[in-house]
Amino acid sequence: MPLAPTLTLNNGVTIPALGLGTWPMNNLETADAVATAAIAGYRLFDTAENYENEAGVGEGIRRSGLPRDEVFVTSKLNKKWHSYDGVQRAFEASSKRLGLDVIDLYLIHWPNPDQNTYVDAFRGLRALQDSGRVRAIGVSNFLPEHLQQLFDEGLVPQVNQIKLDPTQNRSDLRAKHAEHGIITEAWSPLGQGNGMIDAPEIVAIAAAHGRTPGQVVLRWHTQNGIIPTPKSANAVRQAENISIFDFELSAAELDALSALDVGTPLDLDPLSFGH
Repeated sequence: MPLAPTLTLNNGVTIPALGLGTWPMNNLETADAVATAAIAGYRLFDTAENYENEAGVGEGIRRSGLPRDEVFVTSKLNKKWHSYDGVQRAFEASSKRLGLDVIDLYLIHWPNPDQNTYVDAFRGLRALQDSGRVRAIGVSNFLPEHLQQLFDEGLVPQVNQIKLDPTQNRSDLRAKHAEHGIITEAWSPLGQGNGMIDAPEIVAIAAAHGRTPGQVVLRWHTQNGIIPTPKSANAVRQAENISIFDFELSAAELDALSALDVGTPLDLDPLSFGH
């Protein structure tokens, strides 16, 4: 059973280098998926208030029998909680649904700049962190301008979780992250059915390594210091997705995958979309 290596966040907390995404599974599906993923070696489980499956994540963890300190749980809060006090209420509700006193990583799910209250929300996150109820804090789907507003207030996330794959590799945003020691997490790391996985370049590299195209794409993420969170409820696919740390892509192969970036706009624009 392979375990993913860990990365160290800018506050010293360690996080697994690959996790299980859970959207769009319901609670029952999520509980089963988390339990089987734990057997495969997963220790990072990603959920959100908006996924409506936090209870399933908690149930799956309990079913796994894993000690709490071996599990890393991420959740995210919705825009209605974007205030200092609102974040505290959101945490209490998520904590109760998960059945956990402490959430390892807690994120603002979308910036919702029309509200322009995410800075207050992030201050609320930092208060949770200072109290020990949250180990690490961060954001999701933030663009450089949203991060800059946090930086201007002396606030630095540990993580920004964004839509990311080789065809949309977000190099400008990742460079901003690197400047401030922010870890990049990827949702939809395998392209969410966009056909990327069948690209001839990926298929050829997979054949050269005796791996699947999905494994090659996930290895591209991890070798670039990105934490992918592929969603799967299938035990065989879960095991396949985490079994990527025993081979290396060459610099030329990494570059070939990065060159697949086609510069297409995001299908969900953080300037106008959010919940």
